Amino acid sequence: MSEEKSIEEVSKIELKEGEIDLSGDGRVSKLILKEGEGDETPQDGCRVSLHYTGKLTNGTQFDSSVERNEPFEFDLGKGSVIKAFDMGVASMKKGEKCVLTCGSEYAYGEAGSPPNIPPNATLLFELELLGWKGEDLSPRKSDGIIRYTIVKGTKKGSPKEGSFVKIKLKGTYEGRVFEEREVEFNIGEGLEQNIVDGVEIALEKFKEGEKSRLEIAAEYAFGAEGNKEFGIPAGATVNYEVELLTFEKVKNSWELDDAEKLEQATLLKEQGNKYLKESKLLLALKKYNRAKGYLTGFVNETDAVKQLQIAVHSNLSLLYQKQNNNDEVFANCNKVLELDPKNVKALYRRGMVRITTQDFEQAIADFNAILEVEPNNKAAQNQITIAKHHIAEYKKKEKKLYSNMFTKFATRDKNAEDEAKKGLPDVMNSKFGEWNAEEREREPTKFEQENPDVLMLNGSSKEFQNM
Repeated sequence: MSEEKSIEEVSKIELKEGEIDLSGDGRVSKLILKEGEGDETPQDGCRVSLHYTGKLTNGTQFDSSVERNEPFEFDLGKGSVIKAFDMGVASMKKGEKCVLTCGSEYAYGEAGSPPNIPPNATLLFELELLGWKGEDLSPRKSDGIIRYTIVKGTKKGSPKEGSFVKIKLKGTYEGRVFEEREVEFNIGEGLEQNIVDGVEIALEKFKEGEKSRLEIAAEYAFGAEGNKEFGIPAGATVNYEVELLTFEKVKNSWELDDAEKLEQATLLKEQGNKYLKESKLLLALKKYNRAKGYLTGFVNETDAVKQLQIAVHSNLSLLYQKQNNNDEVFANCNKVLELDPKNVKALYRRGMVRITTQDFEQAIADFNAILEVEPNNKAAQNQITIAKHHIAEYKKKEKKLYSNMFTKFATRDKNAEDEAKKGLPDVMNSKFGEWNAEEREREPTKFEQENPDVLMLNGSSKEFQNM
């Protein structure tokens, strides 16, 4: 292990001795001051944390996270820092300290960064890599799938839904290996080979030849149930080491002509039908959704395309109905009915969604539309009866509610009137028109103020007094 040196010492020596050329042209170089730990280095997408001190070649310091006592963090390889920083940090191990020499074309170039960095300036950075967090590959960026690259891939492109892949994987939990194998499958059908979702999702970001360690949360692994066979408890985060050996590229839908898109969508629909018959509902759902993706952007939408669209959306509505996903059932039924307004299955499923959401009037409209096509459809007739019963029950409850409300209001007003009358004189037990001193001094009650006719009858008005 080399003895730790200061940036001042390094800047005074010839920076060719012991340097590592990172840019290939000698304009970005690294001199290690302190070796790091292990073999892993951060990869593009990782969130890195480090300390730095930046100086000009004359020794003038222009910035330091050390003096602020605040580590600097950024996403590696995303262009959020100067190019030399991305290059230098990507070559470092955890705990490593180095001096990075950055030619101006890999730093701030001809413009510089006024007022501290002049134009065309070569910069020196002393870096200490504190650590990093792997790249988050989870769909909602919830830290559910974190990747740490061990070996970078060698070719461009990545697998996508439908790609045939061949991988090696090793699963571990708390340091114990629970599975290790080589396996082949199509992306989107990993469930057939007991591949957890987290591995499938991550593979769509792999390059051929890549080897990475994945930290996979329960949501994308074995869920709330765990896995008894592997000894994985409920809610456990597991690790997988995955190597992508090879994969078959799949064309995007926009790369295909109409005939090719129709052929691909038909194949996926048939595969979905197969999984549906086998009650492999998640696999069927994936196939139908992929088929849907190929059924757009046709130059000429033939009747064959229309019929395939109807079949795919109809089967999607069925699968989402089994999942109690009313929004998706409704959306797919609407798509079917755009293409075929008299489609009985779509009308029935949409009507059932409306029953569930208590939109009874619209539900009856859907079921009546079925009866226009099939007058003897018993299921539709039964649902109309059920919907009308719900409407009648609602009206009955509404009537009772309003009846109770009016009774309460009447009782309240009666009680208020009785309470107000308590302060009035008893005219039946006194001589009519008799007005004593107490009554002359008394202020009118609230009830009397609001009811002047009553006030007159009780002889409380000035006019009555003066008669």
